[in-house]
Amino acid sequence: MRVEAARPDVASLMFRLFCRSVHPELLDVYVRTVVRCDQYSAELAICDAGHLIAFHHNGGTVTEVACAADRPLPQNRQVIGRRLRGHRNESMEHDGGILYHVSFQVEYLEPEVFQHCHEEMQGDAVRARLSHSFSPTTRLAPAPLSYIQTEERPHSLLVHTFHTFPDNLAIVKTQSLFEV
Repeated sequence: MRVEAARPDVASLMFRLFCRSVHPELLDVYVRTVVRCDQYSAELAICDAGHLIAFHHNGGTVTEVACAADRPLPQNRQVIGRRLRGHRNESMEHDGGILYHVSFQVEYLEPEVFQHCHEEMQGDAVRARLSHSFSPTTRLAPAPLSYIQTEERPHSLLVHTFHTFPDNLAIVKTQSLFEV
């Protein structure tokens, strides 16, 4: 039986983008799935502190990882490495014909607002492509939650991720668009 540790502090999170695959074994993956279309495929995974999205097209790969800053990941072909804080937009074009756009943000909320948002997100997670509810850190705290929603088109994949951090009263959201 797997024993789950509490999520790291939201202030320690990093957003990383690689022009290569990142072995999922380097992360603590709880659930995963694969999206397949004629023009591309993508691996989606929920990890202890965030997620992994590996998008493949025409022999090229772009991998997005949201994880704790102390997570040892290879630096080879990392093109973006930013602390997850505030709001940020990034774009990149991969040599293999992949256009990538991302918007990410960290929201800190008042306790009552966080509780309300968390309850709404639990309903959304039921309908999501992939979701995982972690063990709560205390008996009265809500369980940290992560979920991934996707919109698949013949030449693009839009991925929305949501991660709650009840100990920090924070929600991390990303919206990633992969186009071929």
